[in-house]
Amino acid sequence: MNDWPEGRDDAYGRGSAQPQPDGVQRMRHIRRQPQQPLPAQPPRPDRPAGPPPAYGVPPQQAGSHDTYGGYDSGYNTGQVYGAPSGGAPGGPGGPGGPAGPGRPGRAPGPAPDWRRRIKVGSIVLVSALVVTTVTTYFWADSKVRREVDLSKVIERPKEGDCTTYLIVGSDSREGMSAEEKKKLHTGSAEGKRTDSMMILAKCSSGNTMISLPRDSDVEIPSFVGSQSGKKFPAQGRRVKLNAAYAEDGPELLVRTVEHNTGLRIDHYAEIGFAGFANIVDALGGVELNIEEGFKDEKSGADFKAGKQTLNGEQSLAFVRTRYAFAESDLQRTKNQQKFLSALASQAATPSTILNPFSLYPMLGAGLDTLIVDKDMGLYDMGQMFFAMKGVNGGDGVSMNMPISGQRGGNLVWDKAKVQQLVKQIQNDEKVTVRGN
Repeated sequence: MNDWPEGRDDAYGRGSAQPQPDGVQRMRHIRRQPQQPLPAQPPRPDRPAGPPPAYGVPPQQAGSHDTYGGYDSGYNTGQVYGAPSGGAPGGPGGPGGPAGPGRPGRAPGPAPDWRRRIKVGSIVLVSALVVTTVTTYFWADSKVRREVDLSKVIERPKEGDCTTYLIVGSDSREGMSAEEKKKLHTGSAEGKRTDSMMILAKCSSGNTMISLPRDSDVEIPSFVGSQSGKKFPAQGRRVKLNAAYAEDGPELLVRTVEHNTGLRIDHYAEIGFAGFANIVDALGGVELNIEEGFKDEKSGADFKAGKQTLNGEQSLAFVRTRYAFAESDLQRTKNQQKFLSALASQAATPSTILNPFSLYPMLGAGLDTLIVDKDMGLYDMGQMFFAMKGVNGGDGVSMNMPISGQRGGNLVWDKAKVQQLVKQIQNDEKVTVRGN
């Protein structure tokens, strides 16, 4: 039984021998509905007025498959593939779409505000430096050994206009191994003695560094024992200056210096052998110009003339050598001043202070063996270093205590010059006195 409508051409769909495909055939069994006019659509605020954009999906004519029965799918608006504005994310006009030449319809973004970026970057950098500085301050402050109590010193001279420091290098071997003692030629003597002493006066008129030879002839005055609290009366004993330290430590040394000079000491700072050498090594060495070479078996010194960089071991040998010189202790004190000034000049620089990779090792190397008075803070230590740096830079005077002669092998100070020197420092006057 044939169900196809009458008049159907049975050859349709069976192919033909023609080179062109079959043409459109009218199928009489399909009845098309008449087209109904579309109802007027109200304007939509999310669609731009005017002709559609030139890119994306072309608009569909009325009556197409996208509009049926008054339903608009929105396909022909370009919202799926993007629009000049308000397009969907990911399209050429959307927030996530690529921008650049050949992409019309999107306004170029504003140029980067470099001034604002530099300002923000500067604020971040400064904040990081402030945090680092504050952190370093509290860390270093906790490491300082404030063990010297100057309130125990009695009968003190009047205060002057300058800030004075008594700087002491001791031969303490505290914390050193047997190998380190051998390497640094320190020996293994028990206890500790002063190996160098100097007064640093920080004044507005100029800084002054005065070395006190340890063989200086001085009188031990009355004093209060730093440990016993007992008062010992003056007996007129005359000894070498370093004997005062050996007898009752820093407090008696300060008392003896003040009594024999008439100059009040505001702060005390002491460092041992190990700390001294470690600071130099942490800085990567200290550059120094040695005018004349010398050699000394006791200290381990072996230097040739000329500019050179000294490591910790060499630096310690340089400041301790005395037997290689005709002037003995006087020449040694000059070398000590020269070296400490060079050390301060290289330590008190922005490249060291502002660089935590340099600052932390330097502080960590020296603070463990640095002993100061109870009232001395990190600010005072900084002032001390910068004052020494100023002396090295020509802003001040470097000298030995004026010597007038000897008594029993001890060096006798020139009283008249010492009094004039002390008066100039007390009154913050330019120092004109010169020592040996």
